[in-house]
Amino acid sequence: MRSDALAAGKLLACPTPRAWLDAVAHHQDLLLLDHANCEKKAAATAFSLMFQYGDRYPELQEPLSCLAREELRHFEQVTRLLRRRGIPPRPLSAARYAAGLRRHARKHEPERLADLLLVGAFIEARSCERFTALSTVLDAELADFYASLAGAEARHFSLYLGLAQRYAGAALGARLAAFAEMERELIETPDREFRFHSGTPAGTA
Repeated sequence: MRSDALAAGKLLACPTPRAWLDAVAHHQDLLLLDHANCEKKAAATAFSLMFQYGDRYPELQEPLSCLAREELRHFEQVTRLLRRRGIPPRPLSAARYAAGLRRHARKHEPERLADLLLVGAFIEARSCERFTALSTVLDAELADFYASLAGAEARHFSLYLGLAQRYAGAALGARLAAFAEMERELIETPDREFRFHSGTPAGTA
C-alpha cells in the first residue's frame, strides 16, 4: 500500500468497504460526475473558511488559498476526463457524508473552527484512501489518474489536521476519536445512492 494511503489510514477508523469498490465498475459515470462535484465543494469549503475566519491571518488564509487553487485544478482535470469519455454533465443529489460530519461541529469558537478543520481532515483522508483503492480496480487511465491524486489529498488532510491542532488544544485527541467513529459509521452503513463518499451500497441512484 502507498505511504499516502497508510498515512490516511492512521486517521480513519475503517477502510473503504469492498462492496463499494465492487460497485465502482457499474457506476463509473456517477463516480466521475460526483468526483467533479467534490472538487468544487472542497474549493468552496476552503473559500468559506477564509471568509468566515478572515481575522486568522496568515496561518489560516494563505494555506487555504493554496488548497482551494489545487482543488480547482483537480476539478478541471476531472471535467477533461468526463469530456474525453463522452459523459455529459447532469445534476446529482449530494451524498450524506460531508453534512453528516459537519452537523457534529460544536457551536462556539474556537471549538467550532477546530471541528470544521477536523471535518476537512477526515474528508481529505477518506479521499486519499479511496483514490489509492480506486487505482486497483479501474482501467489504466483512471487508475493512473487516481493514483496521481493521492499525494495531493495526503497534503490536504495533513494541512487541515495541522491547522486544527492550533485551535483544538487539549481536546484534540478526544475530538479525533469522536469524528473517526462518526466517519466510520457513515462509510460502513448502507447507502442507497452511489457517490464518491457514499457508504456500503444498498441500491442504485
